[in-house]
Amino acid sequence: MRKINFCISVLCVFLLVSGCSGKGSAGKKTIAETDTVTVPDTGYTGIKKFYSRNRLIKQITFKNGVRDGEMKSFYEGGQLYQTLWYKNGLREDSATWHYLEGQVFRSTPYKHDTIDGTQRQYYRNGRIKARINFVKGKRVPLIEEFTQDGKLVKGYPDILYTFNDDYSTAGKFRVNLELTDKSTKVKFYRGEFINGVFDSVKCAKIKTVDGKAFLDLKKTGTTQVNSIGIIAVAITNFGNNYITYKKIELPYKDLK
Repeated sequence: MRKINFCISVLCVFLLVSGCSGKGSAGKKTIAETDTVTVPDTGYTGIKKFYSRNRLIKQITFKNGVRDGEMKSFYEGGQLYQTLWYKNGLREDSATWHYLEGQVFRSTPYKHDTIDGTQRQYYRNGRIKARINFVKGKRVPLIEEFTQDGKLVKGYPDILYTFNDDYSTAGKFRVNLELTDKSTKVKFYRGEFINGVFDSVKCAKIKTVDGKAFLDLKKTGTTQVNSIGIIAVAITNFGNNYITYKKIELPYKDLK
């Protein structure tokens, strides 16, 4: 009888322990699952101000930790220097730069963080200083610059070229390049405008020193295009890039 009671007691303890163990595992599993369910940190929403030596240098609007809204930067004296607009972290609309006195110096249009449209520059009196066009970040060659009294600037330089012809003796042919005004603030490229815009990535830059460059071509013995396209990017008196193009006809049809 005692033996039977002992066996029953052992069985009850075993069942009790097993039951408790099962509840504990389920509980731990529930806690583990709960721990893996997290709420994303949406980040800061509002305006953050940035200081340097107690001087406000910039303030940025955030939404859920991402730039969204107006951003301003300031001159040392606290005057507004620059204003940009962001949408979900990307520059949109027009960015403006200001003279110390507050007038707009430059207005640049952005679409999806890329310059797209007509950039305008102004004199302190509010008159237009320059108009420069962009298409998806690429420059349209045409530029319009104006004097303070409103006159359109003309007389931009052209590409000047000469040849060193050693084709018959050494199979070599050199094209020398410079601008007609002898400006040293210029870079030369071999290539073409693509869809009416200048894309430096798709052009071959030519080494330029003190405003002069040269392109060496060699005799190949096989038919080649008998012309080359040259693009010059020069700095104007207003500090802008003036872009011009010249198609140069070659006297031989197998130069490369």
